[in-house]
Amino acid sequence: MTTQNEKAVFGGGCFWCVEAVFQQLQGVTKVESGYAGGHVDRPTYHQVCDGNTGHIEVAEVTFDPSVITYKELLTVFFASHDPTTLDRQGNDAGPQYRSAIFWQTPDQRELANAYMEELSAANTFGAPIVTKLLPPAKVWPAEDYHRDYFLRNPGQGYCAVVIAPKVAKLRKTFADKLKTPA
Repeated sequence: MTTQNEKAVFGGGCFWCVEAVFQQLQGVTKVESGYAGGHVDRPTYHQVCDGNTGHIEVAEVTFDPSVITYKELLTVFFASHDPTTLDRQGNDAGPQYRSAIFWQTPDQRELANAYMEELSAANTFGAPIVTKLLPPAKVWPAEDYHRDYFLRNPGQGYCAVVIAPKVAKLRKTFADKLKTPA
């Protein structure tokens, strides 16, 4: 019996970062950068960056739950960005960079809510979690030049300074979950 793949949608700052992190994981079969939660159909990167469409930069993660669970994806998500900064990750500032989870099923909503409560109760981040837990929304694919950005441009400045350290942290922290050994 084969397992049906599931989808998860995460916004944790620049979608290049979120995509690069989730692409490393066993059981993740596809990661697509895109825009979710706004009020404009087929938004462009420039429209979203203007901050007026209501969209969040996201990564839509397709995964095999028999290999990696949604809870494990949540663990990686919260370990790979700062969920305590409103509409900002590092120098990336604006509503499109907010920390958000677009749950895809009622089970995902319950798991995400319970995990955020657990992290808050443990004061894991030393500040309140501002991650938005949002209902499913259409994910508009990002333009082709955004796809696999880190994989195609590892030496580019932003990739080297911002994304590479996130990937290195993931590879160290979650070595047992990687597609290729750390």
